[in-house]
Amino acid sequence: MIETPYLLFLGDAPDQLAAKVAVGIKDWRPENAVGQYRMDGCKADLGLADMTLTEAKEAGAKTLVIGVANRGGVISQEWKKVLVMALEEGFDLASGLHNLLRDEPDLVAVAEATGQKLHDVRVPEIEYPIANGIKRKGKRCLAVGTDCSVGKMYTAMAIDAEMRKRGMKSTFRATGQTGILITGDGVPLDAVIADFMAGSIEWLTPDNDEDHWDLIEGQGSLFHVSYSGVTMALIHGGQPDALILSHEPTREHMRGLPTYQQPSLETLRDTALALAKVANPDCQVVGVSVNTQHMSEEDAVAYLAKIEADMGLPATDPFRFGSGKLVDALAAM
Repeated sequence: MIETPYLLFLGDAPDQLAAKVAVGIKDWRPENAVGQYRMDGCKADLGLADMTLTEAKEAGAKTLVIGVANRGGVISQEWKKVLVMALEEGFDLASGLHNLLRDEPDLVAVAEATGQKLHDVRVPEIEYPIANGIKRKGKRCLAVGTDCSVGKMYTAMAIDAEMRKRGMKSTFRATGQTGILITGDGVPLDAVIADFMAGSIEWLTPDNDEDHWDLIEGQGSLFHVSYSGVTMALIHGGQPDALILSHEPTREHMRGLPTYQQPSLETLRDTALALAKVANPDCQVVGVSVNTQHMSEEDAVAYLAKIEADMGLPATDPFRFGSGKLVDALAAM
């Protein structure tokens, strides 16, 4: 088990979105976030107290969590200096990067010398089966995005929280590093061997009560040439009964792909639904989740109203305005 609370390491994150792991922990498990550690040049800010390692230790932090999800998931030499100092200060380290802590000999040596632990959450610990496509009992919902990092995890977590508040049966199913660090369980999907990705999602969302909802954490985008594979695995392995379209309307291009533009919500709807019906012919698109954090409230409300008028689907920013509309749509199925 990863000991809490955490000191969230933002390193030299170039922008707020690069620190999405730390942001997710702060937003959904604020009781676990003692403070933040930022290096020179860091352009992300969680609004938490900036702390030295000594200050964080005195405040009760037990684990330094690498809260940065950089392209390629690598541990830089600049970061490593801080990570070594953290181990020497008595912190455990936790990371969801593809570049594993356990593969860094100097970190391993210091951890062994100090008695601290290295936690790599992006390592599959189960021998997952190959997907068989057999329909399972219970209900499943998946958020699919026009791009990466548009709020698919927040959508699923907000719906799960609202369902629990209403006394409905639901479970958030984590499929990425942030979700796993928040909930303590899940499948690190993008680290699963390709042939077993869909099977891992079948394993993650087994038979359940007929009125139970699995809220599956979305990953990637069908339209993102770097990460579309994980989305396909979720769509076919998850066999969702319901899809929610996720979008961030203020971007000039797709995340990390300057020459690619986000598809329209209508294109996402038609493409994702056709693929979902391969595994579940009864799948429906039930709503739209929009990340409006970079819009004024007035502009956000107007934008959501236009989506509802144009697409005939309930639309909301579930983190800003609540997920009630989306839960209503799912409850009506």
